Amino acid sequence: MWSASSTPPWNVQRLPRADGSIFLVTGGNAGIGYFVAEQLSGAGATVVLGSRNATKAEAAAASIRSRVAGARVRSVRLDLANLGSLQTAVISLEVERLDAVVHNAGVALDDPPRRETEDGHELMFGTNHLGHFALTQWLMPLLSAAPAARVVTMGSFAAKSERLDLDDLQSRNDFQPKRTYGRSKLAQMYFGLELDRRLRAGGSRVTSAVVHPGGALDSLTPSRPPVHVRTTGARLIAAPAALLVQGKHAGAWSAVRAVLDPTVHGGQLWGPRVFGLRGKPRREPMWNHLADTSAAARLWDASCDLTGVDPGAIPR
Repeated sequence: MWSASSTPPWNVQRLPRADGSIFLVTGGNAGIGYFVAEQLSGAGATVVLGSRNATKAEAAAASIRSRVAGARVRSVRLDLANLGSLQTAVISLEVERLDAVVHNAGVALDDPPRRETEDGHELMFGTNHLGHFALTQWLMPLLSAAPAARVVTMGSFAAKSERLDLDDLQSRNDFQPKRTYGRSKLAQMYFGLELDRRLRAGGSRVTSAVVHPGGALDSLTPSRPPVHVRTTGARLIAAPAALLVQGKHAGAWSAVRAVLDPTVHGGQLWGPRVFGLRGKPRREPMWNHLADTSAAARLWDASCDLTGVDPGAIPR
């Protein structure tokens, strides 16, 4: 599937075929994750929606089937806020290999108070970063069984202006929801890049790339009832914003390209073409703070301590 010879220019409307491939999309039941799943299904892949809500996941799967003829889509229960449940979730995939995982699911709190996961971690950091960090450990045997699997981590443009406080990763001392969210996404992006460095050092065929969706608004997103319904009023009100940002269907493009395009390599950052906020996906220059390998290594060690796993321990 990923032969780079004679690769045509990337076209978001005409994706390369991925028949026979198996992809997992966390948070594939809503938002950007839904459109990642829909687009990958349209390329012929088997797509598994990872979701903590079985009813919403089935609604999303039904929506994809109604739009993609012959879609091979199903769901598994996946709760990233419960680290102890992740190994069981991976077993329930019932596959012998996994060609890619898109780490997309996330939690965003708009207001205090600070909340914690079942494991006692700050909710956004614990779900968005630690959940995916630990999930990767359990997925690694399946990824390693594929010829050239990919881990694609969905970051956020909100992380560009944030910096990690490595002495307060759980925001115990100063919890500000928007900042804590941005830092949780920054932690994810550090993880995706550090994972690739460790995979390369270990001689693995698995690669890890990082993407972000730019500015993606519900009001610019096409309807997919019952998953998402956009009213005429919302569309009209949001029309001027389309000059700067885009809908979540377009926000999915970077992740889809990172999964399917043979010219995408591990350790890269991909995002929308226009000011990093909208447009077709392209490779971005690495953000200065994401190039801080010392911070990434310290975060990795802290994450190992907090989760009790090490995704860089590559199966042989």
